[in-house]
Amino acid sequence: MKTISLIFYFLFCAHLVIAQNYTVSGYITDFSNGETVIGANIYCVELGLGTSANTYGFYSITLPQGSYSFTYSFLGYESQKISINLNKDINKNIQFKLSSTLINEVVISSEKNIVQQTQTSSISLPIKQIKKIPALLGEVDVLKAIQLLPGVQSSEGSSGFYVRGGGPDQNLILLDGVPVYNASHLGGLFSVFNADAIKSVRLFKGGFPARFGGRLSSVVQIDMKEGNTKKFKGDASIGLISSKMTLEGPLIEDKTSFIISARRTYADLIVKPFLSSSTNLSLYFYDLNAKLNHKISEKDRIFLSTYIGDDNFSVNFDENDILNEQASLSFGLGYGNITSTARWNHLFNNKLFSNTTLTYSNYSFNTNFGINASQNFEGITENTDISFVYKNGIEDLGARIDFDYLPNPNHEIKFGTSYTYHLFFPGQTNLNYNINSSDSLFNLSLDTVFNFSPNINAHEMFVYVEDNIRINDRFRANLGIHLGYYSLANITNDSSISLKDKISDKTNISFQPRLSARYLINKDLSIKLSYAEMNQNIHLLSNSSLGLPSDIWVPAIDSVPSQSSSQIAASVNTVVKDGAYEISLEGYYKNRKFENINFGEWYPYKYDRRHDISIVLTHELTKSWDISTTWVYGTGNAITFPQAIYYDIPGNNNINFLESYGSRNSSRLNPYHRLDIGFSHSKQKKKYKRVLSFGAYNLYNRKNPFFAYLTTENNDRVAKQVSLFPIIPSFSYRIQF
Repeated sequence: MKTISLIFYFLFCAHLVIAQNYTVSGYITDFSNGETVIGANIYCVELGLGTSANTYGFYSITLPQGSYSFTYSFLGYESQKISINLNKDINKNIQFKLSSTLINEVVISSEKNIVQQTQTSSISLPIKQIKKIPALLGEVDVLKAIQLLPGVQSSEGSSGFYVRGGGPDQNLILLDGVPVYNASHLGGLFSVFNADAIKSVRLFKGGFPARFGGRLSSVVQIDMKEGNTKKFKGDASIGLISSKMTLEGPLIEDKTSFIISARRTYADLIVKPFLSSSTNLSLYFYDLNAKLNHKISEKDRIFLSTYIGDDNFSVNFDENDILNEQASLSFGLGYGNITSTARWNHLFNNKLFSNTTLTYSNYSFNTNFGINASQNFEGITENTDISFVYKNGIEDLGARIDFDYLPNPNHEIKFGTSYTYHLFFPGQTNLNYNINSSDSLFNLSLDTVFNFSPNINAHEMFVYVEDNIRINDRFRANLGIHLGYYSLANITNDSSISLKDKISDKTNISFQPRLSARYLINKDLSIKLSYAEMNQNIHLLSNSSLGLPSDIWVPAIDSVPSQSSSQIAASVNTVVKDGAYEISLEGYYKNRKFENINFGEWYPYKYDRRHDISIVLTHELTKSWDISTTWVYGTGNAITFPQAIYYDIPGNNNINFLESYGSRNSSRLNPYHRLDIGFSHSKQKKKYKRVLSFGAYNLYNRKNPFFAYLTTENNDRVAKQVSLFPIIPSFSYRIQF
């Protein structure tokens, strides 16, 4: 009985201790427009403990009963210090006002400084900074800004980017939580993301949190604006090849808001005067972003968002000749994305937050070719009509639920599950061939459809749990487990079985541990270590070295199984001058190797750049004039070129040239470097603000290599280089009201 009494006594004391802990929670928003502030810092001065707001601006911190001073802060906003007598659970919503300090608006930073942050290999980019970077033809580009970051590389004229040696298909790009399968316009000149509609951009290059999965090299998390809940605002601009407009405002003040942003290019209209009257050219892209958010109550909010974008290139050419022959040739290329999200935020209590999401994504590509000709020969009239159409794509339906649980300042627990239904359209060709002649003997008609593969369905699901745990004042770690499930109809190689009968059930389960750890040596210096295993169940089949969007997404099968990777990264991080500058030195280890390529030996990846430098500077010359410059340098891409040429004399005495290529990718193109510059002049009018921007891409007209080829000149074999972009001026006129 004495033992039982002691047990009850300790349980009662523990209950009293727990009962004396209380929670401060709420949402953090921007005072001027009501947008939630992602990653804002909340810090208890007396206890030296803190937390940060999640992706939806919600925060929660549980502390023992007492009186405390809380500091709320975030990059670009004025910090707030509030005293709270914590003798009960308190709901405290905070509204941030913009800081007048210029440096806070232009420094790339994460929600915590690089020393304090637990996560390795991740960085956030403020939209204000992205908009200051000089851009091709004046079109601000989110992905082009990401390509300036360490560990991220690109190729001019290519639609993909490459993170730490990975391929373009190994990047998970999320727009409001929905995967975007083709993130480029005009073959890679621009991205599909209109910066005027974007609120936040974050890149993960390694040490991936357990809540992400499905790709090997990186995660780009892009969140759209939610719309101004305070007042109606507009933003419109016109440039050399594109114009755009954004409108946002409240439908019900402080409760319901909307934002809609549209953009379109008109390069074909500029080129048209220089074309012959027999040529009709269409070359443009457009995109549309829209979002609606509604605050049901203090505990429930709903969001609806969508993106629609399309690229169109077509040319029609008509020709008549003296033999009474008429012919028209047409070619078309089109591709586009559709994404939609329905999201419900729910606050169960001041420690448990949930986000439920339904998603839809569709990417499609099509190309067509046609000939229509007629001729009259010796009284016989003949009409020929040939059309060829090819199309492919991928469609996703998904559902996901995520939970944030914050029991105390030492634990930030995230857990949840996700399911995606994939429908792959690997490729279908429609061919129509008709000849109509006044002489019936020559009539011919063919109308058929070729399916390269049946439409394939796949199921992908994962569950995860991660804990951002505080061991002590110096040591923090993010521990996580990601368990993936993949099921696909398997295609066998037995030619005696019909294509539909070749399909049978197949499943794949992957266990992916994740770890990121940070140790503070002092308040200005830390070291970090991360380990992540990733799995990818889809592949991108590239059929063009130009990186055109005709690349095809296909599921993993037995002959081409799922991809997997393991990555270790470590870094040393410091801040100087009270955090005005952040410096980090980071290294990582990844390998690749193929038994059937280069005789099974190691070889450099095509985009393996040993030296890659990006320098971006922005400066306010006066209150109305800004200047920005970007200079980039990169080791030339690795290519396979002949290392030697020798003569071969066969039995017939003819002399042939034989080329010895050596090992794979043993040569390099010339280095890539480029200087961009931009100026902007702003002036506040009575009812609107006017911004005039102009600049130049590739200011010193560097002939950078796009690709190289071999040719013969004067009986000598020589290499020729092809370049894309010379110096290109830019101009835009923008008004904000």
